[in-house]
Amino acid sequence: MRKAIFSGDLVAGTQLRQDELADRFGTSRIPVREALRQLESEGLVELHPNRGASVSSISLEDVLELLEIRIGLECRALKLAIPNMVSADFDLAAEILQGYDDEPEPQKWGEMNWRFHETLYIPCGRPKLLAMIESNYGHVGRFVRLQVSLASGKQQPNREHWAILDACRSADVNQAVKLLEDHIVHTQKSLMAATRRTFGRGHSITGLARA
Repeated sequence: MRKAIFSGDLVAGTQLRQDELADRFGTSRIPVREALRQLESEGLVELHPNRGASVSSISLEDVLELLEIRIGLECRALKLAIPNMVSADFDLAAEILQGYDDEPEPQKWGEMNWRFHETLYIPCGRPKLLAMIESNYGHVGRFVRLQVSLASGKQQPNREHWAILDACRSADVNQAVKLLEDHIVHTQKSLMAATRRTFGRGHSITGLARA
C-alpha cells in the first residue's frame, strides 16, 4: 500500500476499504488493518471513526517543510558519500541522467530523479539515514509529481544534476553539497510557482516532481 500511495496509484482522498484491499493484495483483513495503522503513523493514511480510512492529503506548507527536511538529510548523506564513491557510482549516475535526457514522458521523470539521487547517497553507508531520505522523498514525490515537471521542464533540473555529478567526480564536497541545496531550493520555488497557478495557498496538493 505504501508503494501504491508513493507511486500515485492511490491518490489523496482515496477511500481504503479493508475488504477491497485484502482482495487486491491477496491477504486477510487482519494484516490490512495493521498496515493501515502503520501507514497512519507515517502520515500516509487517515483513519475515521465509523467511516473507514482514506489516503491523506497535505498542504503546500507541509510540502515546503518536507523539502527543507530533504535539504538537511540529503546534503548530509552526500557529504558522507563522496569520499566513498568509485567509478562505478559515477558511471551509473551518468547513465541515469543520460536516460533522463532522452526520456520524453514526464510521467517517468520522477522515478529517474529518485534513482539518480539514490545512487549518489548509497555510498554514505548509513542505512537509517537512507531509509529516512527515501521515506521523506516518497512523501514529497506523491504530491509533487507531474505539474512541476510540466511547468519547469527537465532541461534546467538535469543541468543541475550534471553539475552535482561533476562536483562529486572532482571530490569537491563543499561545491556538491551547495549545488544540491540550491537544486532543492529551486524545486521549492518551482512548486510555489506551479501551485499559485493552480491552487490557492493553503489548499492540499494532490498531484504535483522535479528534483
